[in-house]
This record gives sequence, structure tokens and C-alpha cells, in this order.
Amino acid sequence: MTHHITTGRTGEDLAAEWLSAKGFAILCRNWRHGRHEIDIIASKHSVLHFIEVKSRNSILFGRPEESVSKKKLHHILQGASGWLIDYPGHGRIQYDVLSITLTNSTPEYFLIEDVYL
Repeated sequence: MTHHITTGRTGEDLAAEWLSAKGFAILCRNWRHGRHEIDIIASKHSVLHFIEVKSRNSILFGRPEESVSKKKLHHILQGASGWLIDYPGHGRIQYDVLSITLTNSTPEYFLIEDVYL
């Protein structure tokens, strides 16, 4: 397995643990709708969260959250639309980005909530 895939999976595992510790209920991981994927779908305080997880081992080429493009956000919206069709009835929803930097023994987490295009 290539290094960036291993980093991504490690980041998603850490993200799920961190979010759970912060009171989020993880509903689904790596949910696919066509070619679009949502890393984590979670709920907290009656809000449904579609979360993109970005992790990096170095900030040499920028922080993880800086790699989330407008195109990626559009793909998240399309994937979320599929989830909402399959699982209707949610009140408030939001789109979040969870950035994880793995440069030292303790990962650094940065949650950007309610991201808009």
C-alpha cells in the first residue's frame, strides 16, 4: 500500500476516535454515492455532519485543510445529496473539514465547521 493511502487511513481512524470523544455519533465511514465519497457521516446535537478528513505527515507543502479544493467540496455536496435521498428526515446539516497533522507523537486536530462554497 502506498504511503499516502496509509496516511489517509490512519487519519480517518484517528478522526473517528477524536470525533467520538468529542460527542459525535459516527453513523458511517467511507460512504459512497457513485464516484463521490464522504469520509465520515456523524451526528451531534441533532445536526448531521458530512466530514472530509485530510491528514498529512508534514506541513512542508501546506496544512492538510489547504488541500480541500472547491471541486472536492462540490463532490462532498453531491455525495451528501445521495445520503439525504437514501436517509431522509434530517433537520440541520453541515459540511465540515477535519484536518489532522501527524508531524509528532501527538496528532494535531483542526475542525473547520459549517464550510460553504
